[in-house]
Amino acid sequence: MTSTPEKIGKYRIIEEVGRGSMGSVYSAHDPFADKEVAIKLAHPQYVNEKETGERFKKLFFNEAQAAGVLSHPSILNIFDADIDGENCYLVMEYIRNAKTLDQYCKPDSLLSVREVVGIIYKIAKALDYAHRQGIIHRDIKPNNILQTESFDIKIADFSIAMIIREDFLETQFHGFLGSPLYMSPEQINEWQISTNTDIFSLGIVMYEMLTGHHPFKADNLSAISKKITGEKPLSLSEFRNDVPEGLEYALNRMLKKKPDKRYNMGLDLAADLALIFEDLDSVDNQDSLRDKFETIQSLGFFQGFTDSDIWELIRACDWHKYPANTHIITEGEEDHSFYIVLSGVVKVEKNGQQLDSLQEGDCFGEMGYLAKAKRSASVIAKTDVSLIQVNSSTLDRAAEGTQLRFLKVFVKTLIGRLADTSSILTQTGEFN
Repeated sequence: MTSTPEKIGKYRIIEEVGRGSMGSVYSAHDPFADKEVAIKLAHPQYVNEKETGERFKKLFFNEAQAAGVLSHPSILNIFDADIDGENCYLVMEYIRNAKTLDQYCKPDSLLSVREVVGIIYKIAKALDYAHRQGIIHRDIKPNNILQTESFDIKIADFSIAMIIREDFLETQFHGFLGSPLYMSPEQINEWQISTNTDIFSLGIVMYEMLTGHHPFKADNLSAISKKITGEKPLSLSEFRNDVPEGLEYALNRMLKKKPDKRYNMGLDLAADLALIFEDLDSVDNQDSLRDKFETIQSLGFFQGFTDSDIWELIRACDWHKYPANTHIITEGEEDHSFYIVLSGVVKVEKNGQQLDSLQEGDCFGEMGYLAKAKRSASVIAKTDVSLIQVNSSTLDRAAEGTQLRFLKVFVKTLIGRLADTSSILTQTGEFN
């Protein structure tokens, strides 16, 4: 591993704070401005490569050329760029304890809808500013968007940005540039790109922040490309039930395959997102979601389930309350959901005869999910009941491990229920 340098140019190095594909990032002290800055130092093996070294240096300093003309509170500032011996480096604004949006793209660490909309709104306005200055980022992804300690947003890494300013005459890099999972269809196909290329990539980021899943994830580059250019991702409602209709519309427009069908500028997107805030008053806040998480986690049913499994269920499932003597499931009807009792007691009846009584932590309806068959019995609230309803589609798209954990619980439940039913039928003389 390369040791940390003591000094780069006039800057005294404090410590390494990050490492990426093109270089390492250090915190450093600027003796003239008397402030802390960040130094991005290019990896020397790329700089010194005979055949590609010059191209690499041009890509590296492209960031300074692109971001250097921008001055926006949501874009990371570039102060300087230079070569010191074999060291190619950029001097940037230092964000203490910065985190990337990647931390909010996993099922067990998602933000509230309101918080996601607020973050995307800030990014959209920053991109609008950059686009009007003739800069297309071309690599918008969670790892290139920083969050400060005060929850402000900073767009970083303009290393492959396209500069379309009239006063910029240098040759631009074209072709297959960017991170494949976040490319637009026109980047995949190496067609001409425009400002709404960044809008498409931002749509992918928003999708991940709302669902914890990538809309076009696949096993290889060819499959990813096929999905990005030709497949529509699953609706947000497949993952959570607290997304307003306006947000679904905005995301679908961001992810249109044809550029002219998307938002043309970031300000247009920001305007729609501002309106969506009005529809978010009824959306669960994080405290409410945390209460639901703790309720579910405490149930014996979910022993062995991961936090990620539980968070996905919380956002995707429907929560219901039934007063006593209310039918929850009716014998003979079609319903492919299953239910988990959170509180209260329900009774299972067939032909008017009670077969079982279920309470907190028990599940019912699993045969309807497994067999996709009509209900063979009725389930009625014996007391006031609170429960969650899990739709078959929720489990069908879940990870294999999650599905296996559910099936294990189902098998255990069915064995116990069959034993109890046999005992009841024996006692009534219906089974010998």
